[in-house]
Amino acid sequence: MKSVRTLGISLLILLLFATHIVAQQRAFSAGTWTAIKHAPSVAIGHTMLLPDGSVLALASTCNATGNWLRLVPDSTGSYVNGTWVAAGNLPAGYNPTYFASQVLPSGLVAIFGGEYNACNKVWTTLGAYYNPQSNKWLPLNGPAGWATIGDAESITLPSGQMMLANCCTTDEAILTLSGGIASWTPTGSGKADANDEEGWTMLPGNNILVVDAYTSGGCCAKGFQIYNPKTGAWTTPAGNTVVNLVDAASSELGPGALLPNGTVFYAGGTTNNAIYNVKTGKWAKAPSFGSGLDAADGPAAVLPDGNLLLDTSPGVFNNGSVFFEWDGTALHKTSAPPNAPVDPSYAGNMLVLPTGQIFFTDFTTSVEIYTPTGSPCTGCAPTITAVASTLTHGSINNSIRGTQLNGLTQGSYYGDDNQSFTNYPLVRITDSKGHIVFCKTHGWHGWVATGPIIVGVQFDIPSTIALGAASLEVVTNGIPSLAVAVTIN
Repeated sequence: MKSVRTLGISLLILLLFATHIVAQQRAFSAGTWTAIKHAPSVAIGHTMLLPDGSVLALASTCNATGNWLRLVPDSTGSYVNGTWVAAGNLPAGYNPTYFASQVLPSGLVAIFGGEYNACNKVWTTLGAYYNPQSNKWLPLNGPAGWATIGDAESITLPSGQMMLANCCTTDEAILTLSGGIASWTPTGSGKADANDEEGWTMLPGNNILVVDAYTSGGCCAKGFQIYNPKTGAWTTPAGNTVVNLVDAASSELGPGALLPNGTVFYAGGTTNNAIYNVKTGKWAKAPSFGSGLDAADGPAAVLPDGNLLLDTSPGVFNNGSVFFEWDGTALHKTSAPPNAPVDPSYAGNMLVLPTGQIFFTDFTTSVEIYTPTGSPCTGCAPTITAVASTLTHGSINNSIRGTQLNGLTQGSYYGDDNQSFTNYPLVRITDSKGHIVFCKTHGWHGWVATGPIIVGVQFDIPSTIALGAASLEVVTNGIPSLAVAVTIN
């Protein structure tokens, strides 16, 4: 709670994951920031990537009812030159800030809670879901008996279901959404502390990592836990995070991002950072940002080359953002967007685009895209093992199979306030006119780093696609597969 702020994969797969990436040593070169050509008409905060390749964004207003926009890339796949279209209004009386959100494998989007509702601090239990086909939002009920959801964390489980936290208790539940009706199954026995201010990181092997923000002895006890989706229980491994990552006054943490090298870089709400080794289950101290900088409630995004982009600021909730890339060995200060001098880290929101760029918003109309300099890391791309060579325009439920379709990480990280994960495949076709066309995907799972296991998803082809010879790619977390030739009939 932020009273000071205004607004069974086996061990084999773990081993493969840990050794899969070839370290690419190179001199650091900062990325560049570019403002999108068409600024939104209203300030933008929370964003998510829809399975049709468009960006879903919530307008940052104090209206009683929230409204959403979508940024649609142009025919070359450019988001810098994209166009905004309306994406419906939330149910009357619901306009959250800092809330739980997931793009579901069905293609629907579910959101719950909000630390603020219409700019009022209420830790609401309201919820809603978005159907991209109808372009409408409809209400959803949260778990029965919960008095709060608020700025809760959430995640898509390997089963494809959304797991949701109650911000202010140890309660968690798993969503089943059918016919617009939400039903909930309690889960998460053994949670050591309240969920508030914590984030969930999906690990290879399907377990979930959390760093404790609250403990029986007060905050900052260096605790962490692991959730097993098969048992529905949290366990407390031996050891601790080595350094304190939790700000004592606010209980704020930074993002915990899984990287392609098999480690989690956990940025602190303090000036400390730590590294969790997935294979060994051990923690080590990481370099600090320096100059009193921390990443309290700040965003991070894994770049295609395996580096991690981080947004920091000097002290909890203070202005003056400074951006870094972590390359697995060292932190490198990089370029910053125009509003960085007046932004605290918590104002930033990052989203990994199919282009490999990072979409950045800060609750203003200034929307920027970060273009990194590195190339996709070795072994990080999805692969296509089976897809029909002839595909019909306007057809639905086409099948595609391959490896690493969910990527090696969840892409974007933040924590309790914002979940904008992109660990699901997009199907991108370059048609006979040279236009980039995204085909809506559905039916994926919530895991990461599946190694050589072949998985499948379905995709729907727009009726507007040009007929004739085309090439098809799968893109996950901004990294494309090798293209395969197809014919659109």
